[in-house]
Amino acid sequence: MTVEATIEGLFREEWGQIVATLIRMTGDWDLAEECAQDAFAQALQRWPADGIPPGPGAWLTTTSRNRAIDRLRRAAVGAAKLRELAARPVPPAADPVEEPGDDRLRLMFTCCHPALPFEARVALALRTLAGLTTAEIARAFLVPEDTMSKRLTRAKDKIRKAGIPFRVPPPELLPDRLNAVLGVVYLLFNEGYAASGGAELIRRGLSDEAIRLGRLLVRLMPGEPEATGLLALMVLHDARRAARLEAGELVPLEEQDRSLWRHDRIQDAVALLDGALLQGRAGPYQVQAAIAACHASAPSFEETPWIEIAALYGRLEGLMPSPIVRLNRAIAVGMRDPARGLALLDTLSYDLRGHHLVPAARADLLRRQGRLPEAAVAYRQALALAPTEPERRYLARRLRQISPDGLSV
Repeated sequence: MTVEATIEGLFREEWGQIVATLIRMTGDWDLAEECAQDAFAQALQRWPADGIPPGPGAWLTTTSRNRAIDRLRRAAVGAAKLRELAARPVPPAADPVEEPGDDRLRLMFTCCHPALPFEARVALALRTLAGLTTAEIARAFLVPEDTMSKRLTRAKDKIRKAGIPFRVPPPELLPDRLNAVLGVVYLLFNEGYAASGGAELIRRGLSDEAIRLGRLLVRLMPGEPEATGLLALMVLHDARRAARLEAGELVPLEEQDRSLWRHDRIQDAVALLDGALLQGRAGPYQVQAAIAACHASAPSFEETPWIEIAALYGRLEGLMPSPIVRLNRAIAVGMRDPARGLALLDTLSYDLRGHHLVPAARADLLRRQGRLPEAAVAYRQALALAPTEPERRYLARRLRQISPDGLSV
């Protein structure tokens, strides 16, 4: 592995912890991000010649911390700020569920303070916890990058001006943060499970971190079925990770080697879901987990219970209306009735314009109907819009399989 690849991996693994530590130290969100970025830039400059230091994560944390102290010393208010930091007691863990020094959990709850608009909470946490770029977060929310940049700036200003504390709230305040916190963990997992851009489809460090945070949330709120449902959902998806790529190529569900799935983890997740469903009315994360369980428990792709899955997506749409939910329902319907599935996809063209999943789904259903020239057109449309290299390679392979002209227009 090259030094650059090692640093890229460390960015995925360590970014959230470094930024969270600096925010706790300085109280300055922008300073924390800038100093963390400086530390990684220094690593890129120095490590190729000096070698990777022992404990590279600690090196990055120390370098970013020293950079923050240096910046504060040079600032006009630096002396006063340093005196304030020196006098500030080390904050105790706000709840015994927290692991020692787990600033990431505090950061997540700070980002999700109810004084912030919901979408700003989620976006800010993705930026600071996962190190996603503004462009990546904008794609996740289907908004322009400039809109997301302004949203992030306003959220940071609100935290600073309102003096929102950097801590896990007491139990009686947890329900006010629940929806946003679960949304943060879910989007964090999704970015790791299926990256919104770049050369890698899977960013393992992000999905692992999301599952770790999900387990902490279940311990923090053991009576909250949606927290348990989210954890089950993430574990069910993650159990299939080893089969989703082969030699860097995306392997669709239909072609995955199910012997590579972690069936022990699938059983654990189904048990979690069953326990959550016994606690009351199913919320959106429990319904999504039920859909994932249908896929993960099917002995083969041909035995997938598509009618049940389509019905669950219909139920999910009633809980959280979304064009992505409608897209998935259309796909599930189309697996049993391709013509009806295509008709449902036609209603999504405007809501998801510019998104590769609509033409990709259309191409697949057309291929299953044997309408290969039309499928080739749709595959080319999807290929032009796909955000990651593994997805582009998969679509190009499908196109070559059905079109004698291959990738030509």
